[in-house]
Amino acid sequence: MSLLSLIGALLITMALLSYGLGSISVQRFKIITPGVLVFLTLGVALDLLAVSFMIFGTNGNLFSIHGILGYSATITMLINLILIWRSFYKNGLQSKIEKRVVTFSKYAYGWWVITYITGSLLILW
Repeated sequence: MSLLSLIGALLITMALLSYGLGSISVQRFKIITPGVLVFLTLGVALDLLAVSFMIFGTNGNLFSIHGILGYSATITMLINLILIWRSFYKNGLQSKIEKRVVTFSKYAYGWWVITYITGSLLILW
């Protein structure tokens, strides 16, 4: 594993922690808080940075099965982040998050965790 890919793996784990905290808070409390905004935004930013490091650190095909899963998970996370921020701009802090956004957030996080696990397993083999 190249140094860039190793840095990407570290960043993706940090993204998992940050995005996970934000996403679980959305599921649990269903309100927009500064923590939700910070952790989701940081998680997506770290994920984008990690993907960049992994792309530059790989010598393989960028459109592998894991690559496509990863890109789709990142796009799903980004859409979720946009929905949360749009809700914040529309309703403000401490406002209730719409049920459909909470549901989408659950699926986005789940999809991203599945992709994270498959990527981790691929590194082992």
